[in-house]
Amino acid sequence: MTFELSHVALIGISYLLLLFGIAWITERGWIPDSITSHPITYILSLGIFASAWAFYGVIDLAFSYGYGALAYYLGTGALFLFAPVALAPLAELARRHQVHSLADLLVFRYHSHAVGALTTLCMLLGILPLMALQIQAIADTMHILTVSGNPSLPLQGTGLTFKDLMALCYCVILALFTILFGSNREQHRGLITAMAFESLLKVCALCAVGLVAVYGIFDGLGGLDEWLADHPENIALLHTPIRDGSAHTLLLVFIATAVTMPHIFHLGLAENPLMRNSHTVTWAFPLFLLLMALPVFPILWAGFELAVPLPAQYFTLGVPILFNSPGLTVLAFLGGLSAATGAMIIITLALATMVMNHWLLPTFRLRARHDIYRQLLWLRRILIGAIFLGGYLFYWILDNRYSLTNLALLAFIETLQFLPGTFAIMFWTKGNRRGMLAGLAAGTLIWAAGLLVPVIWHIEALAVPFTEVVIPVGIEHWSDVTLVSLGVNTLIFVIISLITRQTEDEHYSADLCAADELSHPVRQALDVHSALEFKTRLTKPLGKVTASREVDIALNELNLSINERRPYALRRLRDQIEGNLSSLMGIHVASEIMDKHLPYQVAEARDTVDINLMENRLSEYRDHLTGMAAELNNLRLYHRKTLEELPMAVCSLGRDMEILMWNRAMADLTETPGEEVTGSRLDDIAEPWRSLLTEFSNGSETHYYRREIELNGRPHWVSLHKAAIEGTINAGVYDQVILLEDVTETQLLEQELVHSERLASVGRLAAGVAHEIGNPITGIACLAQNLRYESENPEILETAEQILSQTDRVSRIVQSLVGFSHTGHNKKSDFQAVILRDCANEAIQLLSLQKDKNQVLFSNDIAPNAIVAGDTQRIIQVFINLLSNARDASPEQGRVTLDSNEDEYSIIFSVTDEGSGIAPEHIEQIFEPFFTTKEPGEGTGLGLAMVYSIVDDHGGYLDITSPADTVHNRGARFTIKLPRHIDSVL
Repeated sequence: MTFELSHVALIGISYLLLLFGIAWITERGWIPDSITSHPITYILSLGIFASAWAFYGVIDLAFSYGYGALAYYLGTGALFLFAPVALAPLAELARRHQVHSLADLLVFRYHSHAVGALTTLCMLLGILPLMALQIQAIADTMHILTVSGNPSLPLQGTGLTFKDLMALCYCVILALFTILFGSNREQHRGLITAMAFESLLKVCALCAVGLVAVYGIFDGLGGLDEWLADHPENIALLHTPIRDGSAHTLLLVFIATAVTMPHIFHLGLAENPLMRNSHTVTWAFPLFLLLMALPVFPILWAGFELAVPLPAQYFTLGVPILFNSPGLTVLAFLGGLSAATGAMIIITLALATMVMNHWLLPTFRLRARHDIYRQLLWLRRILIGAIFLGGYLFYWILDNRYSLTNLALLAFIETLQFLPGTFAIMFWTKGNRRGMLAGLAAGTLIWAAGLLVPVIWHIEALAVPFTEVVIPVGIEHWSDVTLVSLGVNTLIFVIISLITRQTEDEHYSADLCAADELSHPVRQALDVHSALEFKTRLTKPLGKVTASREVDIALNELNLSINERRPYALRRLRDQIEGNLSSLMGIHVASEIMDKHLPYQVAEARDTVDINLMENRLSEYRDHLTGMAAELNNLRLYHRKTLEELPMAVCSLGRDMEILMWNRAMADLTETPGEEVTGSRLDDIAEPWRSLLTEFSNGSETHYYRREIELNGRPHWVSLHKAAIEGTINAGVYDQVILLEDVTETQLLEQELVHSERLASVGRLAAGVAHEIGNPITGIACLAQNLRYESENPEILETAEQILSQTDRVSRIVQSLVGFSHTGHNKKSDFQAVILRDCANEAIQLLSLQKDKNQVLFSNDIAPNAIVAGDTQRIIQVFINLLSNARDASPEQGRVTLDSNEDEYSIIFSVTDEGSGIAPEHIEQIFEPFFTTKEPGEGTGLGLAMVYSIVDDHGGYLDITSPADTVHNRGARFTIKLPRHIDSVL
């Protein structure tokens, strides 16, 4: 069964256009986030690991190495099975530092540009065979489907066959797709979704071919068992190869590929958020690999049964052809095309990023006056095209002389050389760049001499210079070359790392990678005072537009404002900008720009712990901590919660006056949320706290008692206490913890007590004053009475009457003052009949003496027979407080009304004013001691509290109505209900 070339080309182009469409509609948000962000989508996107070799070549691997072929799935599956240990730390480093390639990660770890350059070179050499593999698989399968068109004939004058031309067309179309949907800077949601689709297609295609092999060719599993029993040589074919050492070498090679292959690192670790939830990856991706592995041996055996006239590597396509199923044949072809396409796209993107970041940008500086983004975009596009061209040229040079398995092993063995350096990132902090460079170079040279050069130039042996020793080389000896190259690589890496020293920066980076920066929670000083200053500093290397955009992007990601001034927030902003620039132009160039234009200061960097950094990191890792680490973190949270909920205001300061903690009581006292000041310097907080805390922190005194400050126009008093906390890194380095007490209520209470004592003294003097005033008043009254009897002059008589009236008024005033000074703390059994109207008149008379207050009209409408059981003086005190408040609240010449009513057992009287009323939020607080809405100095906040206490002592009830006048929405009414005197009950 064959197809026309035009039909095959149309099928292939249609599929690629489908990928285009999926990526395009995803980028425009037409596919719901519930699909594009679903874990299944990301798991399937990891399926780019299974390239065309996994679709076709693994059948050949099973033919050559039997059960050893399962090493491809077991090695990778085992690595993902232990993802929380093996892969999650790398993914976290990649996420935090915006690392998008293995070269970037190695540069970050070994702090060397040379490491990035050599890694890029070695990766290019190793990946070219893998790209040639994908191209060869597509060209061969198209040749198989269109063999009747005789496409192997050469094109006149070009030296190219139709197969070569189809491969070239495939590369061009794929390069265009990669440039359109992969060369921009954004997270490639469309690309990831397209890769997930191609993984789904290829696994469905492979499983479909496997099902046809089992149920269509062998009539089920029982028929397959019978066939294997009749053909025992096929069982032997599976067991025999695994007995030699090559099967174990395969396992080692395939374990490394899941980390070191650029397309796996790029999509699996750098851009795949699912890796942050590594527990899902541990079972989901191995399950995907299991689905890919299940059909391998049934397809191999079906090929034997059908006597497919093709190499074993193309049994996946040959079985559907000989089964005479056009639909399944097209599905198998699309599965292989999908596998090759996904791998080629991501490989090219990863390599283009590495070449640009580690070869071109460090050598050729971008022109800051121009659009840097556009320059980078076109540079990446050119590199994508160049890498596709390089892969095609390598395929053309090899001229189909090697199987897909041979090309895969050639690529995998070279990427295996990165394993020692990658392993040391997390598990061996003593490894250094000299050892890494020497080991990688040695391993790559052995690989090149033993495999790459012989593959290109058909060399079967190499003579050792100055000796007669001849070493066999070539792809047939891949196992020996693998072990020798990796062994020499590792040995040189270890020896040189042990005999040479790391630089300080390299040692610091090694510790960061091995144990996270919590092992070095250093608070570094940054010579920048605002987020806006970042734009000014970065204008020179990036240009004004690029600098402004990068700072705005970082601010948005951190949810910070352009006016941000907190040192901790500015440090986070710097790190975020550096990470973003790393994804844009590589970690080496980004760190060079930031270190030059926004450097950290060296002073105090090594002896000041960054508490805010520790808190931030621990909160991120809280769900991942287990065992003792989780218990210690819970203990930390308990103690921190204790400080946060402590009803005393507490803050802690670093030695550089950075605020490290600001608990809830401190936030309530200062009316400043903790999240706004934590991480800022003490100089940046608002007054009066800035001056008070700065003076106290810098002073030698450990206690301030009752310092007066003004808050919201009112005086407040606070006491301060501080203690020094010795540094945990260097002895003699001290932070401070400061405790604040709000003693305003205590201060006001003491003032009120002093005032009360003063009033008591006045009361004790009042009787003597009244006696002393009474004698001359009595004399004046007698003289006035004599005038009435001694003269008949009307004017003299009128004057005498006025004198008598005024002397009587003076006597009553003095008696009222004497009476008011008696507090009258009588027991209920001593209560007497109190006439409320007389008490109200007495209070009105006393208040009328205050000429400097609002002049209002008091209207006393309390019934004359409103008599209650109580203490006269304390009832007068109730009226004094209620009427004075009503007068103060009323407008000038307003009216304050007193009225009453009664029932069988009680007298109810009220005081109503025409003021603005009481705010609803104040009604619940108005009887609390020291609560007042009056201006400072005008009230103590004790009057209504005293009224409430007196009414309660008399067994009464007090209620407030505001507004009293609902029509005009004004006034307040205080209603008091007291028990009536028993003799006055009707």
